[in-house]
Amino acid sequence: MAAEIYDEIRPTYPAALFDDLFDLLPIRPNILEVGPGTGQATRDLLRREAVVHAIEIGPAMAAKLSANLPSDDLRVTIGDFERVRVADRSMDAVFSATAYHWVTPAAQLDRPATILKPRGVMAIVDLNQVDSPDDDGFFASVQPIYDRYGQGHSGPPAPQRGSVNPEICQSLRQDRRFVDVEVRSYDWNQTYTSASYRKLMLSYSGTQMMAPGARQGLLDDIEAFIQERYGGQITRPLVVTLTTATLL
Repeated sequence: MAAEIYDEIRPTYPAALFDDLFDLLPIRPNILEVGPGTGQATRDLLRREAVVHAIEIGPAMAAKLSANLPSDDLRVTIGDFERVRVADRSMDAVFSATAYHWVTPAAQLDRPATILKPRGVMAIVDLNQVDSPDDDGFFASVQPIYDRYGQGHSGPPAPQRGSVNPEICQSLRQDRRFVDVEVRSYDWNQTYTSASYRKLMLSYSGTQMMAPGARQGLLDDIEAFIQERYGGQITRPLVVTLTTATLL
């Protein structure tokens, strides 16, 4: 069920992002994709004639990905990116969309440095929620409900548009194995009905791990809040970033 919800509700990514990425790659590149989920980005890689080896740790996600995108150019491996054997110097790109934070810091750069061909490209996509009036105050006003169920926001506040700074960028700039580090940004707001925002919340691992009664209460209260206070529809203000670097 989690894979089905994830597949239905998780957002895709801007076409311009893939245009920019493929400008850096050879024709029919060999791409290792880390954490593809059910294929939100994989579809666009295949559309641009990449040959993709996708490593997905979740068996249900991997099965859904294979069912969604039957292709001779897609190989799906169930396993941990940090442990799955991949031939040295075999890939034109290591790509990951909204999944690379699950990789341990030590492996985030060491594994691509081994897997990539010389001048191969590391490409990391992050989906960043930003502080913007586009949400009409929803995310500030809904926080007491999250807090009531122990799910309140922790950590630094959401950045403003134009000031998103992916962590992977800093790591790449400090690593002498990589050059030409760049961050490209794309506005990518997503609009949800009260029911679809409920599904989005249910696609998150943190929500799935809650006790059933608390999870039900949180989802019910937020769905009702959107319906009553926001006319049944809210906007999630997002900026997608594409961080790229070239292996020496």
